[in-house]
Amino acid sequence: MQYKRRIADQLLEQKLQAKGAILIVGPKWCGKTTTALQHANSLLDLGDSSALAAAEEELQFRPKKLLDGAAPRLIDEWQSIPMLWDMVRSEVDKREPFGQFILTGSSVPVEVDQLRHSGTGRIGRLRMRPMSLWESGESTGSISLEAIFNGETIEPQENKLSLEDIAFLLCRGGWPRATLLKDKLALMEARDYFEAIYTTDIHRVDKVRRNSERTRLLLRSYARNLGSAISYVKMKDDIQQNDNHSISDETIADYVDALNKLFVIEDMPAWNPNICSKTAIQSSATRYFIDPSIATSALSVGPQDLLNDLRSFGFFFESMAVRDLRTYADALDGTLYHYRDSTGLECDAVLHRRDGTYGLIEIKLGGAQHIEKGIETLKTLAAKIDTSKMKAPSFLMVVTAVGNTAGIRQSDGAYVVPIGCLKP
Repeated sequence: MQYKRRIADQLLEQKLQAKGAILIVGPKWCGKTTTALQHANSLLDLGDSSALAAAEEELQFRPKKLLDGAAPRLIDEWQSIPMLWDMVRSEVDKREPFGQFILTGSSVPVEVDQLRHSGTGRIGRLRMRPMSLWESGESTGSISLEAIFNGETIEPQENKLSLEDIAFLLCRGGWPRATLLKDKLALMEARDYFEAIYTTDIHRVDKVRRNSERTRLLLRSYARNLGSAISYVKMKDDIQQNDNHSISDETIADYVDALNKLFVIEDMPAWNPNICSKTAIQSSATRYFIDPSIATSALSVGPQDLLNDLRSFGFFFESMAVRDLRTYADALDGTLYHYRDSTGLECDAVLHRRDGTYGLIEIKLGGAQHIEKGIETLKTLAAKIDTSKMKAPSFLMVVTAVGNTAGIRQSDGAYVVPIGCLKP
């Protein structure tokens, strides 16, 4: 089976040149082990029961033998033997070259008190998500965010994805195995993942027995409030109003923490720029899943349902665009934020790089009126920024689901780019 190269491959190669070991984290089924295998020269597979039994026996007599092997040595499901963390950290100190170990495993974390050292300075961290459209091969990648940041000339490009295509890809998600399947078989992967969250994973994450039905209801509430800064109190009200079940604020907080540990949810932090006015900037994070297919699965929504309800489609599409933009931001040494202030001005995404450059992005399903509204929002925000204290935005962009052409508008220099043309 042909491997589809990921953005994480590039990031892993870079990190292996600067750290003794790399820990790859992310939701299960997102391809952590498969990607790690592309870079490893030896393997200790603790996910194999016979290999685990042999390793546990070896641990009693020759523990360091488990670390022997050509570097980088991949230790898969490392948390099966928590002692390996401290062993790896210690071994990194003794060896001169970087890139000695890659650690991967399920999203069930080891208790902190089982680890003697944090690994800071020795063990780097790489976060993986389900595949973006460029990684899975659906986006042509004809519009490069890096090229735009660099001020390169961007020629108009053709978009090949229809609204029907986007609806299917959104519900399918970026799960690597699903990208190799077609039609109903591809959609099953996300549904199976969603069911595994509330029936199995929520109980395994920290060995606390949680209620499966409450987990399912919480996931449904998250799905109904994608892109919002809904509080736990309002989430409780939403659950009771829509599902007629009782749940406390404390329970919601506990379950959200567990879902964070499983990398099921990834809320977006607020951006805090230097603003000319005295406008108060909201600091609450907005709610998102790691992949939009979790939301559609939670609400039993399929591609045709999205096409029949374009308003809801727009909310789900925003989540899809956020997934891709987050992954692209990683490749550009940046972070994705949202902006909201007390005047009601909102910006869906701000891609801010560590060198201080940033782009302002609105996300729209399509349509000339919606695109114009998005661009006006971006212009309003750009005008508020105090450019004597920080750089002006490198670009203004509306990311759309559809549109025949991607490129820069001659009238105002704003970019309109269908998601099927975008890459880092």
